[in-house]
Parts: sequence; structure tokens; C-alpha cells
Amino acid sequence: MMKKLLLIILPVVLLMVSCSKQELVAPPVDESAWLGRERGIVVASDFSCDYFVVETMHGYTVMRSWGGSAPFRGSVIYGDLSTWGVQTFYNRSDRYLFNADVRDYWIGYFQAMDEVQQFCSGPFGY
Repeated sequence: MMKKLLLIILPVVLLMVSCSKQELVAPPVDESAWLGRERGIVVASDFSCDYFVVETMHGYTVMRSWGGSAPFRGSVIYGDLSTWGVQTFYNRSDRYLFNADVRDYWIGYFQAMDEVQQFCSGPFGY
């Protein structure tokens, strides 16, 4: 009985000891390169959908997160918000770079919300 117990406990203890937690540290971002670009504020974002809406000086931009989660509502982002395609953007609120696909830009608020509703099935939190 004791041998069976040791055969079960020993591998579990070895597994627990071999695991270690390391914090992921993102490389620092050179803000001076980003702050000269177009600025926008995320006005609609939902964890269940890759699409989000950004308010810019020229209207609203519909974007799709590319390879990560969408930024949170209220996040200030910098980048080329008036050019279609997949690009890198800077989230100044959380201080990280992310990739997103600009799907539409310079549109009205309700048109942007309608587009996101079409892309995302189910209710979109805004």
C-alpha cells in the first residue's frame, strides 16, 4: 500500500517542483515614434468578438483584432487608423503593440455599430 502511494505521489511532487512561473515582460515601446500618428479611442469592444470600434478625428473606424484580443473600451490607441489592411498599432493605455485589420474608416457611429453587429453574431456590448 505504501509503495503504491509513493508511486503516485512522487511523480506529482516532481511535476510540481519542475514547474516555475515566469512573468512575461514586453519590450519597451518607443512612444515618440507612435505619438505622431493618428490617435483614436476605443468606444466599443466586447470580449466575445474580435471586432471593435475606434473614434477618430475623422469619424469612426471598424477594426478586427489580429492574433490577440481586442483592446478594452476607453483605450487610447495610435497608428494608421485611416488606411485599410492589417497593421501594427500602439495601445498607449496599456503600453503594448498589437496587430489589427482596419475594415472600414471615416464612417458614422451607427454605421460602425451596424457593421460590427453583422460581423459578430449575438449581442455586442456598447
